[in-house]
Amino acid sequence: MRLTLVQPAIGHRIGETYIRSWQMEPLPIATLAGLTPPDVDLRFYDDRMETIAYDQPTDAVAIPVETYTARRAYQIASEFRRRGVPVILGGFHPSLVPDEAQRFGDAIVIGEAEGVWPRLLDDLRHGTLQARYESSRGELAQIRVDRRLFRGKRYLPVGLIETGRGCRFPCEFCAIQSFFGRTHRARPAADVIAELAALRHEKRLFFFVDDNFAGDMKAGKVLLPELAKLDLRWITQLSINAAHDEEFVAMLARGGCRGVLIGFESLDAETLRRMKKGFNLMKGGYRVALDNLRRHGIAVYGTFVFGYDNDDVDAFDRAVDFAQQEDMYIAAFNHLTPFPGTPLYRRLAQEGRLRYESWWLDPDYRYNDLPYYPGKLSPAAVTQGCVGARRRFYAWGSIAKRAWRNRSDFFMLRNYLPINLMHQREVALRNGYPLGDEAWRGPLLEVA
Repeated sequence: MRLTLVQPAIGHRIGETYIRSWQMEPLPIATLAGLTPPDVDLRFYDDRMETIAYDQPTDAVAIPVETYTARRAYQIASEFRRRGVPVILGGFHPSLVPDEAQRFGDAIVIGEAEGVWPRLLDDLRHGTLQARYESSRGELAQIRVDRRLFRGKRYLPVGLIETGRGCRFPCEFCAIQSFFGRTHRARPAADVIAELAALRHEKRLFFFVDDNFAGDMKAGKVLLPELAKLDLRWITQLSINAAHDEEFVAMLARGGCRGVLIGFESLDAETLRRMKKGFNLMKGGYRVALDNLRRHGIAVYGTFVFGYDNDDVDAFDRAVDFAQQEDMYIAAFNHLTPFPGTPLYRRLAQEGRLRYESWWLDPDYRYNDLPYYPGKLSPAAVTQGCVGARRRFYAWGSIAKRAWRNRSDFFMLRNYLPINLMHQREVALRNGYPLGDEAWRGPLLEVA
């Protein structure tokens, strides 16, 4: 049996190459490959960096779909289905809006693929492919990752590893809590260590893609001493409560952690409470947490969101000032996004504030557009404020100033300028980026 895996791009703008910072290894593809029996002939296309050979013979196509890639994924599915090739759609987006995904795929996977992939492939072999496969959350010991399909592709030089899934916090805007039901599960530490040991000579930096590395700090404290033995450099994302745990932060540093992504989101206490992220204010707040991380040589990638009802025209400058004062390694300044299936999306829909009911499919929607009506600001003002904040933060003077306090680790300092310059270049490139391929001509082909 021949099976084709496709990683969709967010979209394609005519006459431009794809945005470089969006070209990391697609870990879901490697996970599917690891679950696939060796007698299946696998082929893989990454839409972000190569042309898809639609006419190459194959028995089926599988596409992992996120909300931002949904329109492009449905375009790709349409091309294959016009050629009589069945298409399987899975991932976060089909799980959150299964009825929509069912319109464009011959089969969809709801939930995590590990629980149903062997059965789905067996059905495919016997011509009995079902329209829906629903997977319950299982143990993560069954994860097997096969990265051989990535050979020869020019990804960013960062190895992606998963050590756990989910997050217990109830943040209103977050699709993670909707998908995983506010649960967190850790992979067996031995499995993580074995995967890293096999890759340690291929990568100089690893990114633990966990939704929240601190989702289970007890499990983390089991894994971190084992990581220390490998002498690796890695970065991850975690909730700010972990930065107040002195023992945990010290173990992070000894375990090889060189940087963490933290969702600060807002400097306004009422906004944090509204988004159900009041825990950001705990134990002295941001500055105490940042001092703890800095003392252990851990750099910070801070993220901020704008568009809650308390935000005014000064909110953007306040966030940039704070990020510069704290000399964050890098930072993101994004508009609030109502992802389908989240409490935020449901609230805005009930309040009649959505500008686009399904913004991810609307041909008029572009990256950085605000898909709803905020409180004090216009949608255009939020977009302009975000772009202006990025320009300020990645201006030459800001990059130079922040370098001094990011010098504690030579490897991170050596990569500081290239990373900041990449983000500087992409401020304009990302703005107004299309969802879907501008050159593609539809309509999308729906399942009969």
